[in-house]
Amino acid sequence: MSALTASVPASPAPALTASAPPVVHPAGLCESDTVGARTRVWAFAHVLPGAVVGADCNICDHAYVEGGAVLGDRVTVKNRVLIFDGVTVEDDVFLGPAVVFTNDVHPRAHVKKGPDALSRTVVERGATLGAGVVVVCGTRIGHDAFVGAGAVVTGDVAPHAVVVGNPGRRIGWACRCGRRLPGSGVCDCGRRWRLSDEGPVPATPRTSGPAAPAVSSAGSA
Repeated sequence: MSALTASVPASPAPALTASAPPVVHPAGLCESDTVGARTRVWAFAHVLPGAVVGADCNICDHAYVEGGAVLGDRVTVKNRVLIFDGVTVEDDVFLGPAVVFTNDVHPRAHVKKGPDALSRTVVERGATLGAGVVVVCGTRIGHDAFVGAGAVVTGDVAPHAVVVGNPGRRIGWACRCGRRLPGSGVCDCGRRWRLSDEGPVPATPRTSGPAAPAVSSAGSA
């Protein structure tokens, strides 16, 4: 698609502007007409017709975004992530390498199903899914949750929950900055939380403690 397949510029990259179009690597394939400004689609990634992708996303090598999938703004999609029809990923979500979503609870090769028969999955804003996470369809991962590498998500994940294992289980709570919260609820980043079985609630405005480290788009969880 000529409007979206601008070749990757030679280094250094041009300054980003509000009207900058998506950038697609010459070896990438972007067939969607609904891709936001400054989103980058890298080599061997494939965005299918009907996919909706927001602005400032980073879709890395060998990632696959199927028609019917929805990505918000500033989503990081690392290498070999598979996002199928029926999956909604909200703003500022990090998907680590080889994250896999599903969309059919009872798949059979000989049973053909339309989009209305697929189970829906939502990843809420600010959540992190580490490398190799598998998300069983029909689940909701709450905002600012942190799913550790290799976990298998089989049920809903509460906001701010830290989840690990197969099947995934909660072992704690995550701060907005991504760190696991200690029992005191005081994060190294300076935020303070009141902790309960229902999750953390901000206790006071952020103090002047050390700032949370910047997260590079090249990083992984």
